[in-house]
Amino acid sequence: MRAEIKFESELDNISHFNWELISSIHKTAFNHLYEFAGELRQINLSKGGFMFPAVKFLPSVVEEFEIEFLNALPDSFEEYEQLINHVAPLHAELLFIHPFRDGNGRTAWFFVDLIALKSGFDHFNFEKITEERMPEYIESVQAAADKNYEPMTRLFRSLKK
Repeated sequence: MRAEIKFESELDNISHFNWELISSIHKTAFNHLYEFAGELRQINLSKGGFMFPAVKFLPSVVEEFEIEFLNALPDSFEEYEQLINHVAPLHAELLFIHPFRDGNGRTAWFFVDLIALKSGFDHFNFEKITEERMPEYIESVQAAADKNYEPMTRLFRSLKK
């Protein structure tokens, strides 16, 4: 909530959606819980037998992510479908990278919401990702390992408010 209030109130001052902003969102949201808030994780992680990129590769993976996804973002989006075609792959890739020890999902959700808000769209309705839809969401993230972003794009189309 603290991060939402801070960054939404400063939306007019956000000119670049970059790694620094993602890190700052994570730090603002979680610094009261974790001393490592806003910093790349220092431990290898897996979830449900799925291994996230190893710690030793994180700096270069994050750099590639910034070049391929963040630098490619247009300054604004005219149509909702154009927005989805950019933020769904970005979201899937960010979660696949899993750069932080904890709080990756919430950080990624809020980051793409900021992109939407900056272009005049509403928040995505992530509440639609219910417990029943969680396997679909996880499979969409795992598909990003193969650069297959269609599952996440399809899911994002259903998140319109």
